[in-house]
Amino acid sequence: MAANQLRSVFIVGAKRTPFGAFGGKLKDHTATDLAVVASKAALESAKVQPEWVNSVVVGNVIPSSKDAAYLSRHAALRTGIPVPVPAVTINRLCGSGFESLVYGAREIQTGEREIVLCAGSESMSQAGFVVRDVRFGTKLGGDYKFEDMLWSGLTDEYIQTPMGQTAENLAEQYNLTREECDKFSLGSQQKWKAAFDAGRFKEETAPIVLKSKKGEQTMDRDEHPRDTTLEILAKLPTVFKKKGTVTPGSASGVCDGAGALVIASESAVKDKCLKPLARIVGWNIIGCEPRIMGIGPAHAIKSLLEKNHLNLSDIALFEVRWCVCVVRAFTIHPSYR
Repeated sequence: MAANQLRSVFIVGAKRTPFGAFGGKLKDHTATDLAVVASKAALESAKVQPEWVNSVVVGNVIPSSKDAAYLSRHAALRTGIPVPVPAVTINRLCGSGFESLVYGAREIQTGEREIVLCAGSESMSQAGFVVRDVRFGTKLGGDYKFEDMLWSGLTDEYIQTPMGQTAENLAEQYNLTREECDKFSLGSQQKWKAAFDAGRFKEETAPIVLKSKKGEQTMDRDEHPRDTTLEILAKLPTVFKKKGTVTPGSASGVCDGAGALVIASESAVKDKCLKPLARIVGWNIIGCEPRIMGIGPAHAIKSLLEKNHLNLSDIALFEVRWCVCVVRAFTIHPSYR
């Protein structure tokens, strides 16, 4: 199908769970559980019946639950989507949730599907430990150790480098200071609080009912954000490099949560009387040198704008979700413009 024949794609529903802190309130919820909460809420908000959905796509990085291999399929069935509807789980690391949207949009653009449920879900708290080289027997006196699959997943074996170190490499390359990163981190926390206090997250958040010894409680706010100051951030130790930039305050949180979108073709929007929230204009994906992997969003944004004949000044809002503050700061750093 020629590019000028590709169909338009619209977002008609969007919901997310609150995000839990590492080992926090959502630690007993699997990635599948979280995907189901977000998916049901997204369909309800879109006024889309489960039987209208033609495809389900779920992004996930760390297979942390017993049913991880079946995540998308189980999420679809538990959401009430009919058995014949196909489901697929995809992994593009930190961009897995976004990739589910790209996958679904392509299905609609080419006329293969009309309505697609796209989601991203992760339970980092449930990432397990493994013991290698024991399946086929052990040796007397063998020293068998637990391997933390969460930490292993955050380390690139190809270059033998933790993800956080790649941010330190970027900070050094582009002369980003610890103070710059701390200020950006503080601004991020302050923006979250201002948005929460103004009720901006209320419409997009699907509350989760938690059971405890004290009875049922409703979780309707993110657990990870916190009140902080530059003075507090400045006292935090760096993690990956002495006198570096990445600290527990400027790295992203290790969290649990899920988000889901319902996307539809223009004909489905008209036939089902759906209300579009947005039209998907384009996307871009790019590979980069592993030792500075965090530079990816900067190059992808630049290329995407060029493909759509736009400039940075044409965009009213950037939301860059990545691993550490160094990368976020660089993506909109004046020197890059």
